[in-house]
Amino acid sequence: MILVTSAEMRAIDRYAIDEIGIPALVLMENAGRAVAEEVIRLESRRQRGRKDETRAPRWLVLVGKGNNGGDGIVAARHLMESGYAVHLLYATPPDDWQGEVAVQRDLAARIGIRSSVYEPGMRIHWEEWDGIIDALLGTGASGPPREPYASLIREACASGLPIVAVDLPSGLNADTGETADPCIRATVTAALGLMKRGLILYPGAEMAGEVVVRPIGIPEAAVKQQQVRTFILNEALLAQRFGAATPPIREADTHKGTYGHVLIAAGSKTMSGAGWLCSKAALRSGAGLVTWAVPELLSLPLAGTLPEVMISGLPDGGSGQWSSIGPQALVEMTARKQAMVIGPGMGRWAGDTAWLRTLWESIELPLVLDADALNMMADSDEPLASWPKRRHPTILTPHPGEMARLCRISTEEVQRGRIELARRFAEQHEVILVLKGARTVVAAPDGSVYVNTAGNPGMATGGSGDVLAGMIGGLLAQGWDGTAAAAAGVYWHASAGDRAAAMRDSEASLTAGDIIEAL
Repeated sequence: MILVTSAEMRAIDRYAIDEIGIPALVLMENAGRAVAEEVIRLESRRQRGRKDETRAPRWLVLVGKGNNGGDGIVAARHLMESGYAVHLLYATPPDDWQGEVAVQRDLAARIGIRSSVYEPGMRIHWEEWDGIIDALLGTGASGPPREPYASLIREACASGLPIVAVDLPSGLNADTGETADPCIRATVTAALGLMKRGLILYPGAEMAGEVVVRPIGIPEAAVKQQQVRTFILNEALLAQRFGAATPPIREADTHKGTYGHVLIAAGSKTMSGAGWLCSKAALRSGAGLVTWAVPELLSLPLAGTLPEVMISGLPDGGSGQWSSIGPQALVEMTARKQAMVIGPGMGRWAGDTAWLRTLWESIELPLVLDADALNMMADSDEPLASWPKRRHPTILTPHPGEMARLCRISTEEVQRGRIELARRFAEQHEVILVLKGARTVVAAPDGSVYVNTAGNPGMATGGSGDVLAGMIGGLLAQGWDGTAAAAAGVYWHASAGDRAAAMRDSEASLTAGDIIEAL
């Protein structure tokens, strides 16, 4: 499923209307019917618990002057045909409205749908209604809602009634998911034609409620000509674009060497658990062999904690610190390995940026950089753009704070533009970027972006990112393409988190180890 911006959606609509020749009124009719069907579906669930099930449902339609309002009027017609009591509440006087919404206004008047015009301060008897259709502001709106829309939105939100939003809740940014003050909090959002980015990015996803994508008759040719490069990450997409399945499917006639050998450079005196989680996750992802490299002083205490993993201690002069280990020692360990993960729980030390730069330039393997490795990179005196481009897939897995340091902007700026920021970074630096968080974004060097909607808040726990890094490294070692490994790793990790949470009374009790066990 593709994700569109408001501009992309407008271009697709215009192509369908102007080039293919589908009348705008036909698309509006289909859209309004789809909204009405979502109201009926919601109402049927609610009526089961209502004492008076014979009374006709009563729905108030809030109508703006744009095409979104026209969709709402069409929905009102179809609801009236289904026996609903409906009323159109126009946000502004509709007398001078133009275009398709004016056609729908006149149709509604001719068939006797009751209507009135809203004025701030007027008394609306919200208690008389069973629900609200929000058809005020569509994808073309920008900035905070102005009066009288703002007052009407506030009153609708305060009513406590269920709200079905047409295309997206009024006050929600269709591209970024940012919410204005005020913003409709919908029970259901009927996304018309295609999913808008703002409906799945937070905080917009919370305001949109249940999102249902409803076809409205836009031909595939109109969508393809826009060449949208942003996608929702799911099993179907992984199969279609990458021929990948999670978990990976194995052939019968194979052995451990078939599935690659991944090297994990992670952990320190106080954070050995990060390396443990990363190594175990690499095994669970299907890697045939895993070697966990640590400072030599740590190797004996860690021996046997992961029986399936080979622990290799690097000479550290008895310090137990990565600062005592030259980068060349790690480079030499990459022989006969197929992928490498650097950074989880590694810690920081003087000169670590130059240390990482040497690895970046010397290691001839697919590489995953996570956690402390990203912070080393962010502290470089030379921007990443000046680092040489690597010949092998390179995957960076920052959380929003690490991404902010890499880009030298605020975390708030990262969160406001996750998709486009990730896309630009991946294209500019020719890396695969996994921007973690609620709705993890995977961006590839070719400009394609994949947004993950699986997962749950319980995964916001220490070690969850270490597990993800190990999984991606394990998939790389098995020969997966870099973008496929990152996308599949993100989706599989999130799905495992959902399975692990389902086995517990509370998401809050979820641990990173639970995610591994659910793989």
